[in-house]
Amino acid sequence: MEKFVIQGGSPLSGEIVPAGNKNAALPILAACLLTEEELVLRNVPRISDTETQLSLLEAIGVKVTWEGDVLRLRADAIAETSMDEDLAALIRASFLLAGPLLARFGEASMPPPGGDFIGRRRLDPHLDAFRDLGARVEGERWLRLVAPGDGLKACAIFMDEPSVMATENALMAAALTPGPTTIGNAACEPHVQDLARVLVKMGAEVDGIGSNVMTVHGRDKLGGADHKICPDHIEVASFIALAAATGGELRVRDAEPDDLITIRRHFRRLGLNSNVDGNDVLVPPEQRLEIQDDLGDAIPKIDDGPWPAFPADLTSIALALSTQARGTVLIFEKMFENRLFFVDKLVAMGARITLCDPHRAIVSGPSRLHGARLESPDIRAGMAMLIAALAAEGTSEIGNITQIDRGYERIDLRLRELGARIERVASERALA
Repeated sequence: MEKFVIQGGSPLSGEIVPAGNKNAALPILAACLLTEEELVLRNVPRISDTETQLSLLEAIGVKVTWEGDVLRLRADAIAETSMDEDLAALIRASFLLAGPLLARFGEASMPPPGGDFIGRRRLDPHLDAFRDLGARVEGERWLRLVAPGDGLKACAIFMDEPSVMATENALMAAALTPGPTTIGNAACEPHVQDLARVLVKMGAEVDGIGSNVMTVHGRDKLGGADHKICPDHIEVASFIALAAATGGELRVRDAEPDDLITIRRHFRRLGLNSNVDGNDVLVPPEQRLEIQDDLGDAIPKIDDGPWPAFPADLTSIALALSTQARGTVLIFEKMFENRLFFVDKLVAMGARITLCDPHRAIVSGPSRLHGARLESPDIRAGMAMLIAALAAEGTSEIGNITQIDRGYERIDLRLRELGARIERVASERALA
């Protein structure tokens, strides 16, 4: 076990290039199962979640080869359509292998997926999509998916919620199902769009990329492709918040500003101003963070929703940033009932936060934070704690940093390049 030891109070300044989008890489890795030909990927984030996904693929026979920063995948000798239960328990994205396996091999045996415990995360939209395509679903804990003898059939799918992973599973299964399949109420986040672009390169036709209605013109065979994973807009926003919370000046290069329009608008409500310079985003130094009240001096809110609304993965980040802004704001996390259950850690650091219920918290700032010993319950709460620790006076320790490593590549090394005083050390429990 390791922990971060952080000395707060230093502005984070400089330049940084975002890593590849974690939530795009995970389904795109799974998409290698749709073809016997080689899938070549660039800008794959080297984080524990992608490593686990690659281990799952290797366990069923995928050839995985790293050549520097280039990843080559070939699924021409798949020996198994049943997942390793221990590996699947490490990440939610293990279930993304279900759609490709079902479409290409006619069956898949899937153990319960793992991942952050931030609330109930339904598999029902995935299973409904597979049933609409003609598959049979058996089991309750372990799920066995079986296609008809003559294969899946193109159809109309309507998601009962715009689930990102369910949309991705439906896209991949439909890409290898001949004929037009329409997916309604689809998720359309940047990572979903990136997966769709890969499927087009592999030979499918996808209409409506970026909208909540997509039509996939599937093929009976798909080919290989060469693709660069899009930048991680969640990481970009995390670095923007880190710079502003510490009073630093930052340029995020190759940030795809079009993916940040709603995020930057919500951050402006907290007084965080950023500028676009070509494909870069700039955070000016020493900003006076001041929450902008709604018309009539009403308390504003930061609330999440399906894309293009503010991303749920950033509510924890916005909450930490708002502790350093003058005024009062309501943070409304609509999607996951456990996402805000880390706020007691920030309160212990001196933040003024009232947790109204599992979904809503009122933050009044700015708060003079002080160092504390913390434990990260999930990826995004871990980043929120990093923001608080770097903005605080004194020394903080953050344990359970494997959670942070799941979503942020070499975060300690990259933060040090921006001037952060952060070290990764063995925790006491590891030494005991």
